[in-house]
Amino acid sequence: MLTLYSFGPGANSLKPTLALYEKGLEFEHRLLNPAKFEHHSDWFKQINPRGQVPALADEGKVITESTVICEYLEDEHPTEVKLRPDNSYDTAMMRIWTKWVDEYFCWCVSTIGWHRLVGNMVKHLSDEEFEEKLKAIPIPEQRVKWRRAREGFPQEMLDEEMRKIGVSVRRLDDHLAENEWLAGGGYSLADICNFAIANGMEKAYSELVNAEDTPHLLRWIEQINERPAAKAMFAGVPREKMEPAKD
Repeated sequence: MLTLYSFGPGANSLKPTLALYEKGLEFEHRLLNPAKFEHHSDWFKQINPRGQVPALADEGKVITESTVICEYLEDEHPTEVKLRPDNSYDTAMMRIWTKWVDEYFCWCVSTIGWHRLVGNMVKHLSDEEFEEKLKAIPIPEQRVKWRRAREGFPQEMLDEEMRKIGVSVRRLDDHLAENEWLAGGGYSLADICNFAIANGMEKAYSELVNAEDTPHLLRWIEQINERPAAKAMFAGVPREKMEPAKD
C-alpha cells in the first residue's frame, strides 16, 4: 500500500496527490497540519529527515520531492493513464516545464504565500515559543524563512517576487495560447506540476491572472479543475490549514 504524507491539495503537496488520483492508484493519505508543525515532529522526521512534505512511502521505501514522486509513480506504478509522453523529445519538453516550475515559478509564489499566510501561524507565539519551534526545523534555510515570515519580508524582495510571478504567468499564457497542454500535445506531469502552483491565482493574484490579461491560462486552469480526478481530489481531501492551531 502506498502512503502519501502531505498538507492536502495545494502547492507541492497537490502534485503527487493529483497524480495518484489521475492514475487511480489506491493509497493511504496521511494529512499533516502545518499549523501544528507536524512536519517538524520527531515521528515525521523519521520518515523524512528534512521535515518536509510531500513524502511517499512504498513498501518501506520513502521518496521525497514532489516532482520526483510523480515520476516515481510513472516508473513503478504504471497504469492505463499515462502522465508522461511516449517519446523522448516530448518527455524532455515535459521535464523542462517541471524543472522550471520547481526552480522558478514555485519559489516566487511561495515567498508571497509565506508573507501573506504562513507568518500568521507564528505571530501569536512568544519569542521563546517561536525559538523552540525553530529548533525542530532541520533545514537552516527554512529557519531563515520562518524568521522572515514572522518579522516581515523586505519590501524589495516582495516586489521582485511579484515581478517574477508576472513573468511566470505571462510565459504560461503565451504558451497556452497556441497549445492545449504544456508539453507533448497531451495532459502530463508538466500540467499537474504547474497547475499545483497556478490554481487559484485568479483570486490570490487577480491583478496578474484575469480574463483580460491571461485568458489562455484561465482556460487551462478551468480545464484541469473540470477533470474527474481533480474534482474527486478536491471533494475528498481537505485543504491545508494555514491558521494558527487552537489547542
